[in-house]
Parts: sequence; C-alpha cells; structure tokens
Amino acid sequence: MSELAATSAAISAASSPYLTLKHANAMFSATPEALTPEQRQQVSAVVARQHEIERRILSSPQAAHVVVDAAAIEHNLSEIAARFTTEAEFILDLARHGLSQQTLREDVERELRVEAVLDFISARIAPVSNLETEVFYYQHFERFQTPERRSLRHILVTINEDLKSNGREEALKRIESIHALLLKAPDRFAEQALRHSECPTAMQGGLLGQVPRGQLFPSLDAAAFEMRPASLSGVLESPMGFHILRCENIQPAGSLPLTQVRDKIREQMRQVRRQNKQRAWVKSLLQRAS
Repeated sequence: MSELAATSAAISAASSPYLTLKHANAMFSATPEALTPEQRQQVSAVVARQHEIERRILSSPQAAHVVVDAAAIEHNLSEIAARFTTEAEFILDLARHGLSQQTLREDVERELRVEAVLDFISARIAPVSNLETEVFYYQHFERFQTPERRSLRHILVTINEDLKSNGREEALKRIESIHALLLKAPDRFAEQALRHSECPTAMQGGLLGQVPRGQLFPSLDAAAFEMRPASLSGVLESPMGFHILRCENIQPAGSLPLTQVRDKIREQMRQVRRQNKQRAWVKSLLQRAS
C-alpha cells in the first residue's frame, strides 16, 4: 500500500470506529488499541474498502426499495448492550472506542440497511431443483458418509499420588473391585458409575454417547472398537486413570440417505447462489463507479 493510500485508509478507519472495532476483533481477536502498527494498517485498509462498498450500496437506486425495521435495530442494540454488566459500563466502553449510543445506533442501522439491500438484490434467484440436489449429493457423496460409532458408558477412577485414596495401588484396587461386581451384575453399570466414577459423566450413569473411532485415548479406543453390544471391557488405563467401558450398542458405518439431507443441500446451494448474485452486483457497482 502506498503512503497516500495508507493515509486515506487510516482517515476512513478513524471516521468509522464501529467498523474498526468490528474488523480488529474479526481479523486479530483484539481491540483497536491492542493492534500492532502493521495490524492497524491492515484493519484500516479493510475498513476503508468496506466503508466505500457500503457507501455505494446505499447510494444505489435499489436502496430506495428497502426499509429497516426499527424492532430489528433495537434487537441488535440490545444484544450488544447485554454483553455488559451495567449500562454505565456499556457507555464507558463505547466512549473508549470513539462511539456513543447514538452513533452506535446509526452504525447498526446502516449495517442492517446494507444487508437489506443485498437481500433485495438476491431475492429473485432461480430455485434449486430436486435434480440439482441429487447431482450435488452424488458428486459429493463422501461428505454424506457416517463412520462407525459405539454407544459407550465408562467408569473412571483417577490416579493422584497426593491423595491416599487415589494413589495408584488404591485406585487400581477400587476399579478392580467395581469390575468384579459388574462381571456378576453388568446391568448395574449406570448405578456404579453414578456412585464411583470420578468423571462428570457419572451424573448420566457414565454415558459418553455415540463415539466415533479416534475420539478416545488410544488404549480406550482400541478396546472400545473390539467390544460387542452389552459387553464389558477389562480394566483399562489412560493418562487420566483407570477405566471400565461398557458398549451399549453399535451404529455401523453408512451413508446418510438423500431424503435426509436434501433440504440441507438445497439451502446450502440457495445460499451460494444468493452470495454469488450479491458479489456480482457489488462488483458491477464498483466497476461503474471506477
């Protein structure tokens, strides 16, 4: 970026504290004052670009066709204010970033008006047919594959040498005692998990849910995917401590049927068409004005 362009971008960013704050967070997860000079220059360039695009969108003939609902403005402002504990804290934070409640309202209204114009532009797009969704489904068939999953419960006894009751030997004795009981009464697994497991899942009877391969510690994963429904593992060890697993059922690998994903595919394709039409229109605006 030339020195003149950088100066122009900085001036534009300075006059758009809302956009500066928004893009500093989006690009660098930081407030404007925490940016490095290089980061600040990058944010300024993006803000200047967006400021100009918004100006041209709102100056277009199409902008005359849209109306921003006052309730939508109030909803967005309420969501922003809700991030703060008190109204005073909210006002102080706005001031710290060069904003006031009035300028914030104007910025939010402008943002919603830009979105409304873009929605107006993309309102008339060709509908996505069943044939198109079917073609997409088979062209991207790998996206709709589901891996084998095991519905698992577990009991965990942790190892903590600083606690006498959780030293390695004591922990092993406790888990082996639980395991011996479960071999005789496997249906009491949830009860034993609630009583003895030191994992938060104890409150759900040790339920881990539907688990795909590779999600657990290697020692647990290997054992889990060798188990049959309603079977019990031996005592297993992981970096967390000692475990016992129970396999409730097995959901085999398979494919999601087209009927189950057709609506999702249709909506995804519709969104892509909307975005493409909006981008093409904005590009034409910029070309006409250049």
